[in-house]
Amino acid sequence: MLGVPTPAALYIYRQAEGQAAAVHFAFQSHQFHDSLSLNEIDPHDLTGSREMNPYLRFLAIIASLSLQLPFRRSRACDVFQGSWKLAGDGNGDGDAPFYTAASCPFIQKEFNCQKNGRIDDLYLRYKWQPRSCSLSRFDGVGFLKKLKGKSVMFVGDSLSRNQWQSLVCMLYSSVPGINYIQTISDEISSFTFKDFDVNIMLDHAVFLVDVVGEPKGRILKLDSITRGKHWLGVDVLIFNTWHWWNRRGPTQPWDYIEDGGQLYKDMDRVVAFEKALRTWGKWVDANIDPTKTSVFFQGISPSHYNGSEWNEPRAKSCAGQKEPVAGSTYPGGLPAALGVLKRVLSKVKKPVQLLDITNLSLLRKDGHPSIYGLGGRSDCSHWCLPGVPDTWNLILYNLLIL
Repeated sequence: MLGVPTPAALYIYRQAEGQAAAVHFAFQSHQFHDSLSLNEIDPHDLTGSREMNPYLRFLAIIASLSLQLPFRRSRACDVFQGSWKLAGDGNGDGDAPFYTAASCPFIQKEFNCQKNGRIDDLYLRYKWQPRSCSLSRFDGVGFLKKLKGKSVMFVGDSLSRNQWQSLVCMLYSSVPGINYIQTISDEISSFTFKDFDVNIMLDHAVFLVDVVGEPKGRILKLDSITRGKHWLGVDVLIFNTWHWWNRRGPTQPWDYIEDGGQLYKDMDRVVAFEKALRTWGKWVDANIDPTKTSVFFQGISPSHYNGSEWNEPRAKSCAGQKEPVAGSTYPGGLPAALGVLKRVLSKVKKPVQLLDITNLSLLRKDGHPSIYGLGGRSDCSHWCLPGVPDTWNLILYNLLIL
């Protein structure tokens, strides 16, 4: 069983950081996904003195109790480091995907690879195996019971839609005949499991920051988040952005970039991405109560259009790929955007858990729709469903629920 520090415990630590900088450093250095217990820290060391502030001692005891309950894994275990293993011989219940196109009729056409004619199914049998521990099996009923009366919202681009539809299918297929209400729109879509009063939502906000229509044109405002009003009061938020930042030409959905009151025709896209993330981080610090809301960031979902990155220089896309990259390291390395994201997250004061899915997804060159998506075009950015996003949600389940 896995666990992470509860938002409340982390918030208590942050409140005490003026007197206990060592605690803040410990959690920052572990990026919120390494196991850490106050049992491993001499409380007298928190202030560098044998005389400890009684209030700080009280906070440390409360935080320690909160932290100890969910922590069952080794401190050395990182669920994001590992490799993909072919599950069994086809006879075990762990070999099958969480759902199928038949058991989940809500899969969007561009993700529905099997229905679109993909015949090979080996990609459905690979399971993610962390290096030093095992992920607990997904329990959809347990998930819904744990979140009874609560809401989950994915915020971002079509990769957020990929993960949202995956989670909806995983939950729906866990409870045959469950009552639900589905609402689909260009902005906020929702899937409510009525029997548990659990609402799984999607906010289509591809940049997180605003794009506003003005007389001069469409303005990408790097320092403005007005749609954040939709995120207030949600119990679990999972953010994502990157996929659209390098779009140019007809698919670029803005005409100018605004930063600090100045308009620019363009700028370095990675720089713009970082500025937008910093604006988002300020919004989190100003608006999130970590005792009520858990915040995650999806990480950077990769594309596979250059076979040289996985030592197949003749491959010009993911077309025809049927197996993952072997081992635990992607030959092409990690994208620069991931480093930018981690740098920004390290500056956010409120607790944000990084779903660091980049490396494990880089290894899955076989998991994209390719020609089995929309209109037969080669799509090596999104993911087949069922498929890789199910593992993202399995990890989310292990971190959030257990």
